[in-house]
Amino acid sequence: MRFLSAGVALGLLAAPLAAEPQFSPERIKADVGFLADDLLEGRDTGSRGHEIAARYVAAQFAAAGLKPGGSQGWFTPVTLSEASLGDGASLTVSGKAGSQSFAQRVDVLMTASHREAASDVSAPLVFVGWGLDDPAYGYNDYKGLDVRGKIVVMLRGIPKGAPDEVVAHLANQKAVRASARGAIGVIAISSLQSERTDPFAKRLAGQQRPSTTWVKADGQAFDAASNVRGNARVGDKAAQAIFAEARTPLATVLAEADKPGGRPKGFALATSARFTFASTQRRIVSPNVVGVIPGSDPALKDEVVVLMGHLDHIGIKANAAPGADRIFNGALDNAAGSAVMLEAARAFAAEAPPKRTLMFIANTGEERGLLGAEATANMPPVAIDRIVAAVDLDMPLLLYPFTDVIAFGGDHSTIGSAIAKAVGVAGVAVSPDPMPEETIFVRSDHYAFVKRGVPAIMLATGYASGGEAAWKSFLSTHYHNLTDDMALPIDWASAARYARVNYLITRELADAAERPRWYAGDYFGNAFAAGAPRAVRAAK
Repeated sequence: MRFLSAGVALGLLAAPLAAEPQFSPERIKADVGFLADDLLEGRDTGSRGHEIAARYVAAQFAAAGLKPGGSQGWFTPVTLSEASLGDGASLTVSGKAGSQSFAQRVDVLMTASHREAASDVSAPLVFVGWGLDDPAYGYNDYKGLDVRGKIVVMLRGIPKGAPDEVVAHLANQKAVRASARGAIGVIAISSLQSERTDPFAKRLAGQQRPSTTWVKADGQAFDAASNVRGNARVGDKAAQAIFAEARTPLATVLAEADKPGGRPKGFALATSARFTFASTQRRIVSPNVVGVIPGSDPALKDEVVVLMGHLDHIGIKANAAPGADRIFNGALDNAAGSAVMLEAARAFAAEAPPKRTLMFIANTGEERGLLGAEATANMPPVAIDRIVAAVDLDMPLLLYPFTDVIAFGGDHSTIGSAIAKAVGVAGVAVSPDPMPEETIFVRSDHYAFVKRGVPAIMLATGYASGGEAAWKSFLSTHYHNLTDDMALPIDWASAARYARVNYLITRELADAAERPRWYAGDYFGNAFAAGAPRAVRAAK
């Protein structure tokens, strides 16, 4: 997962299905054990280990009796552009007192270009507050500002207050909106809150991976912020230089932003900036793995329900001490999700097919920015309006006997009520999002489908029955760490139960009389599926 009270149960009990298939803890353990083995070297996108994992998943699909659903048999190769910075990258800030240069990985973290070998970008600076831009939703941080041909400076993060998935979406779109407004560069400075939760120094000390994006059918690297030619996060020294002689001092801006709901207004700064850096680009190809079970109903078989999980992880730790563990095995993130998907696929293949077609996808490139899913959603194997729902299995926490699940994003469409109905058969409840501050809805592969208008959710085990302590411990200790491996006390019986839950959910979506619908007035439905039929949200 690119990360991440017990809830009020919403599950509805129903009669069990006749002759329901069996779900094997041993098979799931074997799948996770293979995918998380050291020999696969952390399954980094484009690596030999990921290729082995992809072939393993394809072999399991074939053994179960699925049909190949990729553009090349079981596989849909995803071409990716990988860009790395050369030596000497710097950001120079100039004002009345002179110029100061800030070096890459000392005072600034710059992003390489997928289009230019050498970049030299200079422009005046304009502060745009948080950089959130959707006036209809009440966010208009560009109001009264002309940023055409300028470099915008914005705060990292979002305003303090109740977590909001729409605001989280707008935060993901900051560079895109800056580009649409005509800005040619983006500089992000830490708010006090973002510095507490994601310190700049920690990022400086961390392993810097290349910038990666997916490549479109025309061979061009996808860039939703195509006007932006320079992008950087800066530390305090550079931030102070940027705000030199500003009409509102940086300390005042940061203090205002740290108040609940604080939204500092933008203004033109008294300084300018210059990005200078070289980039090297290379193309890599990494496969999504796609298996299909054709639907059985003449009227519904052309509609598709997607069950997916990302197969990649983050590879090998750079500069590990000799003899030390250096493999990020990713047992729970996301070998477990992939294994649960395989077990659900086996269950469906062993019985009469559902009414709608099922598509099982093991995505690549999630850890690089949801790239395999973005490629699938933007260059889908079937027309996008034929995909009626997508369920994403990312990092199920299988360390305790779960009794509830969380459907991140389930309240935006009728897919949530369908899930509540389905999981009740297994005696499992659906609980509200217990960690809304993590804004999970916009941080995993399903989000790529949401942006194409497809009702989609990410499913995870919940906070009940010891889940809260397990989640907090895992996220603080094992997430994206070398210890996410088979030594964890994984509850394989719970893994089998989770596979059953996902089978029941997928069966409900595939056999329902109507496809899922966005709720009337929902932000994401309005933004990405304007012409689609709506459902009326039931009164609480």
